[in-house]
Amino acid sequence: MELGWLLWGAAVLLLLHVLMELSPAVNFAVRIGFYCLLCLVSSGLTAPVCLIVNGGRSVKNMKIIKNVLKTFKYLLGVRFEVKGLENFNVEGPAIIVSNHQSILDMMGLMEILPDNCAQVAKKELMYTGSVGLIMYLGGVIFINRKSTSSAKMVMSEVAKTMASDKVKVWVYPEGTRNCTGDLLPFKKGAFHLAVQAQVPVIPVVYSSFTTFYDPKKKLFTSGKIKVEVLPPIETKGLTSDDIADLTDRCFHTMRETFLRLSGRPSPREAKDSS
Repeated sequence: MELGWLLWGAAVLLLLHVLMELSPAVNFAVRIGFYCLLCLVSSGLTAPVCLIVNGGRSVKNMKIIKNVLKTFKYLLGVRFEVKGLENFNVEGPAIIVSNHQSILDMMGLMEILPDNCAQVAKKELMYTGSVGLIMYLGGVIFINRKSTSSAKMVMSEVAKTMASDKVKVWVYPEGTRNCTGDLLPFKKGAFHLAVQAQVPVIPVVYSSFTTFYDPKKKLFTSGKIKVEVLPPIETKGLTSDDIADLTDRCFHTMRETFLRLSGRPSPREAKDSS
């Protein structure tokens, strides 16, 4: 009886492997399903550890969560090439801004996340089962993107927390996932926060995922992600009148880096070659 179940299991796995090789759609669905299952199971197993070690919600739990999630890359065949980690070595709090491409960003985030750093995420993620629970325990700051007044209140509290607890805050200024192969215009919330708290902005850029991950094409294979942490941009002395310029400066610097890391010509290079 047990041998029969083993044979059936082996046959199913073999069939699944063949279908994954023949159909990109099946391969995509299986790999995404596996990734989501990894997130749910690992979050459920890690939550009790966070409760025991740190007693509840704390940004210190991110050290535990990071060590667990960093193993995902080996299971999914994703490699990281990282430069500029020394740029995180600023005294006191800072705002970290990065591009936001897909659900795989969590792996990229955990690959380089500095100590004592909280992330800002949409409130809906808090209700995603064990994943929402582990994010809560890790000190993630949830904002309601549909309510501007609510989001502003939360960000104002974040500024106070940065000053009192000396934490860094990670924000995705595009505001939503973007797997188009370029950057979306930046929202100004993170830059308002940086100027309000008079803390530096540290840009982080991940290369495009589209060579190995593209939901529209049902593509999900192994691949390499290049990551670059750029030098901090100081905000001391800046006022609300400087926020638009700060936002544009950061956007253009990050976009040029994104295109370079992704092996694409920058607008300046394209213009020179034409």
